[in-house]
Amino acid sequence: MHATLPLLTTTTFPALTRRSVETVQANLGYRCNQSCLHCHVNAGPQRREEMTAETIDALLAFISASPEVGTLDLTGGAPELNPHFRRLVIAGRERGLRVIDRCNLTILEEADHADLADFLARHRVEVIASLPCYLEENVDRQRGKGTFEASIKGLRRLNALGYGVPDSGLILNLVFNPQGPTLPPPQGPLAVAYRAHLGNEFGIVFNELFTLTNMPIQRFGSMLVSKGQFNSYMQLLRSAHREENIEQVMCHNLLSIDWQGYLYDCDFNQQLGLPMTGSGRRRLHITEVQAASLDGYPIQVANHCYGCTAGQGSSCGGALGGETAAAPTCGA
Repeated sequence: MHATLPLLTTTTFPALTRRSVETVQANLGYRCNQSCLHCHVNAGPQRREEMTAETIDALLAFISASPEVGTLDLTGGAPELNPHFRRLVIAGRERGLRVIDRCNLTILEEADHADLADFLARHRVEVIASLPCYLEENVDRQRGKGTFEASIKGLRRLNALGYGVPDSGLILNLVFNPQGPTLPPPQGPLAVAYRAHLGNEFGIVFNELFTLTNMPIQRFGSMLVSKGQFNSYMQLLRSAHREENIEQVMCHNLLSIDWQGYLYDCDFNQQLGLPMTGSGRRRLHITEVQAASLDGYPIQVANHCYGCTAGQGSSCGGALGGETAAAPTCGA
């Protein structure tokens, strides 16, 4: 694995400061039932990092002391593989939080998680599901053979429970990632293409499609280095930078927590090892602060941040603005 942080630290990206924390994104661990080529976490079946019960208790205490936090965003790896996932979901919902599960869909077809979809629906958890294309060949190339078929089964399972169905209140959003070192196509037209293909071919419905830019870090960044494409990809991101996207980047209002309870401005910084720090450059832990005390904190920026402001922009909630330059296809 090629380290990309040394290639990113020299940057001209504008300085940013934190605002009120509205979303806490907790990475429950790096273990996953898949090993996707685009994964910025380098997650996989052999990873053993996992948030403990004690850290989850600290996370809940932090949220309880931070009334400005309205959303608990659970990610991984496959967050559902953490043995405390369901307790955390229930506790979050009992506190009136919007709870998001960033689901890879194939986990719903694992034998040990046969009742997972029912659990998510019962607690009205919002599902953000990775489906990097509506074509089987492209999905299997990026995420492994058989992934598309398992993903379609997972989507049908969720649809049967009401997910993605208008007026059901059960939100199902899909996530697109490019196949290679390109910017995502326009989010709106691509969503139309997704709806047409998935609806006509499989009878699948969903609420929104989010397009995410691949970050030049971890597994994807290492692949770029190996192929000699890292510098050209970074040039693409920098040249497509849009100043107007800066005001909407997610790190202004999102706080990322790693599996050990340490604080980061975003999940990408977490994977690069760029934590939020206190005096003496000491990493800040969730047990040491409240959300309100982080207002005005400087945000750690590096060259990968151009991935969030390039073109239509990119965040955990999809595109930040409009883009009309590319054709709406998921085959790039």
